Amino acid sequence: MTDVTQTAASPLFLREEELRQGIELLFYAYRDFTADPDAILAKYAFGRAHHRVLHFVGRNPDISVAELLSILRITKQSLSRVLSTLINQGFVAQRQGAQDRRQRLLALTPAGQDLERLLSAPQQGRVANAYRQAGAEAVAGYRKVLQGLIDASNRDKVLAAISRR
Repeated sequence: MTDVTQTAASPLFLREEELRQGIELLFYAYRDFTADPDAILAKYAFGRAHHRVLHFVGRNPDISVAELLSILRITKQSLSRVLSTLINQGFVAQRQGAQDRRQRLLALTPAGQDLERLLSAPQQGRVANAYRQAGAEAVAGYRKVLQGLIDASNRDKVLAAISRR
């Protein structure tokens, strides 16, 4: 296999083989990035959808169901199954909106906060370790690449949401 560290500095980084290596690295990184949380989720009979809901509800207390659907880009039916489980098991609380009583606002319960921290801790450790190894300049470049992977029509909204925290 080609040494991917050698090709990273190549001015020909847009060639098909380098692009395929980048894609492959993303697949492997995602596999390992999700492995630790997957093992924790399995103990609760939860999947990655539960993890995503816990993450985004935790990062956005009192998020509406409509906003969560917009972030996750899943069907109402899919979210309903996951959300019902998390609510019934006491990880997510739901309440009516103050102005619009039809609006459902979501927040993590203390148990949900604990589970979300448990799930994110190994991922934070992986990212922190990778950042330390790569250095500040590489981290800035990596963030630019990730931002570039976000659909252009949604990028500003995502970046604004991330930076307001």
